[in-house]
Amino acid sequence: MRIDAFNKISEMYTAGSVKSATKAKAANFSDTLEISEMGKGYQVAKQAVARTPDVREEKIKDIKERMEAGTYNISIQDVVDKLVDQYLG
Repeated sequence: MRIDAFNKISEMYTAGSVKSATKAKAANFSDTLEISEMGKGYQVAKQAVARTPDVREEKIKDIKERMEAGTYNISIQDVVDKLVDQYLG
């Protein structure tokens, strides 16, 4: 067995190791975040929509009362016009 060959190979691997490393200097900057006026407006609008209920209970109550009393009469043409405006307009 050739021990001298093993010693030479181990010396090759240790010769390439770094003895000491220099530390990089710390950078003196920081990240900042700026929100545009449009973004702020969007945030306010989003909060207002979140506070608004999806269903207007008072309007539903009024329509139910008018339907029960028989005074809620609406033409089919008005319904069609509203649907077309909503989906195509």
